[in-house]
Amino acid sequence: MTAVYTEDTIRTLDWKEHIRKRPGMYIGKLGDGSSLDDGIYLLIKEVLDNAVDEYMMGFGKTIEVIINEKEVTIRDYGRGVPLGKLVDVASKMNTGAKYDSRVFKKTVGLNGVGIKAVNALSSQFVIQSYREKDCRLAEFSRGELVSEQELSSGDENNGTRVVFTPDNEIFGKFRFIPEYLERMFRNYVYLNAGLAIVFNGKRFQSRNGLLDLLEENMSSPGLYPIIHLRGTDIEVAITHGKQYGEEYYSFVNGQNTSQGGTHLIAFKEALVKVVRDFYKKDFDASDIRTSVIAAVSIKVEEPVFESQTKTKLGSRDIGPEGPSVRNFIMDFLRTNLDNYLHKHPETAEIILARIIESEKERKAISGIRKIARERAKKANLHNKKLRDCRSHWNTNDERRLETTIFITEGDSASGSITKSRDVNTQAVFSLKGKPLNTFGLTKKIVYENEEFNLLQSALNIEDGIEELRYNNVVIATDADVDGMHIRLLLITFFLQFFPDLIKNGHLYILQTPLFRVRDKKKTFYCYSEAEKERAVRALNGKAEITRFKGLGEISPDEFRHFIGKDMRLEPVQLKKEDMVADMLSFYMGKNSPERQDFIIENLRVDEDMVPAGSV
Repeated sequence: MTAVYTEDTIRTLDWKEHIRKRPGMYIGKLGDGSSLDDGIYLLIKEVLDNAVDEYMMGFGKTIEVIINEKEVTIRDYGRGVPLGKLVDVASKMNTGAKYDSRVFKKTVGLNGVGIKAVNALSSQFVIQSYREKDCRLAEFSRGELVSEQELSSGDENNGTRVVFTPDNEIFGKFRFIPEYLERMFRNYVYLNAGLAIVFNGKRFQSRNGLLDLLEENMSSPGLYPIIHLRGTDIEVAITHGKQYGEEYYSFVNGQNTSQGGTHLIAFKEALVKVVRDFYKKDFDASDIRTSVIAAVSIKVEEPVFESQTKTKLGSRDIGPEGPSVRNFIMDFLRTNLDNYLHKHPETAEIILARIIESEKERKAISGIRKIARERAKKANLHNKKLRDCRSHWNTNDERRLETTIFITEGDSASGSITKSRDVNTQAVFSLKGKPLNTFGLTKKIVYENEEFNLLQSALNIEDGIEELRYNNVVIATDADVDGMHIRLLLITFFLQFFPDLIKNGHLYILQTPLFRVRDKKKTFYCYSEAEKERAVRALNGKAEITRFKGLGEISPDEFRHFIGKDMRLEPVQLKKEDMVADMLSFYMGKNSPERQDFIIENLRVDEDMVPAGSV
C-alpha cells in the first residue's frame, strides 16, 4: 500500500530532536568508549575546545577535568559566558561568539553546534558561568531546560563550569578509557605551551610543544635528534625511526586532524621537495618518507573541515587574505628545514643513509611486490579469503567510522561471522592455520608469505594506513591457547610492519562469551567465570550451562548478539614505556630462561581471565 503524501507528513524537527535522532551527523560513531573516535570522547572534546579557545585568546591558564564514572566536569578560568546568553549558547543552534572573528580569530569551533550536541545527548547537562562576581546556572536534561537561576559566585574566579552525563539511551553501556583521555589532554597542552590541564588531580603541561609530542609517542629513539621548527602560525617536528611505514600527527588550531587534510598533504609534498633539493637527487618520495615520524600544526582563520567531527581539514587558504595552505607550508620548510640541514651535517648524513637503505630494500622487493599484488588480486576476485562489506573507511560514506574487518581462524568461525555480520559495514578475512612469526624479518617476507600478503592487500595498507579500508581491525580468535598464540602472532606482524595501525587506535580484540547460561525463560551470555556465577544465581541455580570451546561452536543466530551494537572490543594499545623492539624480542624472540621464568611467575590458573588487549 502506498503511503499518503500530504502536508501532515511534512515534519520539522526541533534542534535537540534532530541531534538525538541523527547523532552521527554531529559526533560521528556512537560506540561504547573502546575506540578513540567514539562519540563520548567527542562530547568531552567539544566542551574542552571552548575552554582552550579562551586560553588561546589570553584568558585562563588552567582547565580542570574531573570524571567520576560517567559524570564529566570541566572548569575553565576564562572570561565566562555572558550571563544573559548562557541558555542560548547551550540550546540555540548557530549561536556563539566565534562568528565574531574579532573575538575568536583562529579557533576550532566555528559551527555553533558543538556544546548544543553535548547538551542534547546528555541525560544531565549543567552549565554555570562566573563573571565579575556574578553567577548564573542553567540545568538541562536531554536538551530540555529544567531550571535557570542566578547565584552568588562567592570567591570563584571568572570562567565556566560544565557538568554532563552522556545519555545511556544513546550510548548504552559505555566506559571512558583513561589512556584515551590522557592522549587527548596531552595533545591539547602540546599545542598550547603554558596551558595546564588537570585531570582527576594529574597535571598535563608542555614546554616544548610538538617536540614533547613526538618524544611521548615514539616507542623507540629516533635515528637522529628531533628537528623542531617553529614559525608564526606553524610548528613542525620531524625525525626518522627504525620502523616501517610513516607516522604523522597533524593539527589545525589545536584540533587533532586524525584524517589529515590539505595541510598534511602539503607537508608531505614539501618534505620531499626540500630533501630532494638539499641532496640534489631525485629520490623516490616513498624512500624519503619511509620510517618518518612527524608532527605538523598550523593555525588557520575560519577553517573549513570536511565534517562536524573536524578530523580532516578542507581549507585551501590560511585566511581570507593569506597564502594557500600549500604555499605557506612549502615556503616555511624550504627556508627552515633547509637551513637546519645545512647547520647540522651529522643529521643530514643520517637521513641520507636512511633514504639509501630504504631505496635498496624497495628495489630488492620490487619484483616480488608485482607478483604478490597479482596473487592478491586473483584471490580477492575469487573471494577465497575476504568477504568484503559495502562501506569503507577511506571514503566519505556516512557509516565509515563503523567499518570493521574481522580476522578469523578457520572456516567454521569465519562462516558463523559471515552469516551474522552487517554486510554494509562488516567484512571477514579468514586465516588458514597459524601465521608466521615475523619477529626480526624484513618487509620482503610480507610479500613472500601468502597469508600476510593477502591480509595486507585486504586492508589496503601496503603503502601505509592512509588508505586503510576499515576503521576497526578486529582479531577474532578462540579464547584457548592456540587462539591466544594466533592473536600474539598477528599483533607481532602489525607491530613489526604497521605499528601506526596500533598507535592510531585501529586494532582490537573481539571479546566473545565463554559460557551460555539459560533456563526456559532467560538466557545469559557470560564473558568470565564471575559473570557465569552471577547468571547462575540470577536463575536460582536452575540453569543449563554451555561452555563455548571455540567461535565455530557459536551459531550464526547467536553470533549476531556479539558483533552488533553491543559488541565488546578490547583495544590493543601501546604506551610510551612499551619499547616495541625490546618487547618483541622478549615475547617473540628465541626461547630464553628469562621468558620461561616470566611465564611461570605470571601463569594464571584461570586462563579465561587473561587480559585480551594487553600487548
